[in-house]
Amino acid sequence: MRNTITIPNNIEPIEIFGAYDSRTKYLKKELDVEIRYKNRKIFIEGKDDESVDKTSKILFELFELLDSGHLLDWDQFQYVVSRYKNDGNGESKRINHKSMKEVVNTGILGSRVFAKTEGQARYIEELQRNDIVFSIGPAGTGKTYLAVAMAVDCLRSGKVQRLILTRPAVEAGEKLGFLPGTLYEKVDPYLRPLYDALLDFLDSEKIIAYREKGIIEILPLAYMRGRTLNNSYIILDEAQNTTYQQMKMFLTRIGFNSKVVVTGDITQIDLEKRNDSGLLSIKKILGENIEGIKFIELQEEDVVRNPLVRKIIRAYDNYENNK
Repeated sequence: MRNTITIPNNIEPIEIFGAYDSRTKYLKKELDVEIRYKNRKIFIEGKDDESVDKTSKILFELFELLDSGHLLDWDQFQYVVSRYKNDGNGESKRINHKSMKEVVNTGILGSRVFAKTEGQARYIEELQRNDIVFSIGPAGTGKTYLAVAMAVDCLRSGKVQRLILTRPAVEAGEKLGFLPGTLYEKVDPYLRPLYDALLDFLDSEKIIAYREKGIIEILPLAYMRGRTLNNSYIILDEAQNTTYQQMKMFLTRIGFNSKVVVTGDITQIDLEKRNDSGLLSIKKILGENIEGIKFIELQEEDVVRNPLVRKIIRAYDNYENNK
């Protein structure tokens, strides 16, 4: 089976093939095809019609993404390839090019933050539309990072006056009372992932200044009790480790003109009793018909870390399902 595709005039070949033909080599390996290029034409050969057809569809989708003005990075390239390779019909989950093109924020080093998968694009849309969003999915899907990017953008634009990042301070069976050091020394390792995300958008001096002024707060969930949070963008991270009572306490802190994002991975519950997780019960309690509240589930295909992470997640899922 053979097929020939012409590269559109407004797209440079290196945008498709990658530096040192890295993307061409990846396509050859993943789909078992031969790819040659000459005079803006791509020649595809394979042992069967299916592999050639999939490769052709992948290339056409890459053309569309690039034509829409999107800068195609390696993660997104792999995402497109994996959809067609794993799903058989990758077109059923074609990327919404308009959503993918939208830049959510710009990092301090100039890097642009945007959705890299269809699931992430839906997540961003729901963050823009709703006051409370629950984002549930495996590690590496961008749940917390995209929420922080949106939060910093809202802070910069004056839509909110404060940014509050919180998470349960007890994980993996460790109790704070048994750890050495002051309170801040005890909780800092648990809150470090939130700092790391913030540092991509604000320099450390500005974060320190904002914290001193109370514009940014990064604190354990227990410190939310008794407060009313107005004009704030609030992110509750690692929510799978909240209890039923903690989740109720947190959600009833929300004041006027505030937005809330709750992120978690229900496969990584560290509580002694799994069923105590407030994230497991919240969807049943709230349902899906309350205006302004949205649940979104990110999947394995939305993982944008090393491709091995997807395979590790799949292996764990298979193991746990076969217990």
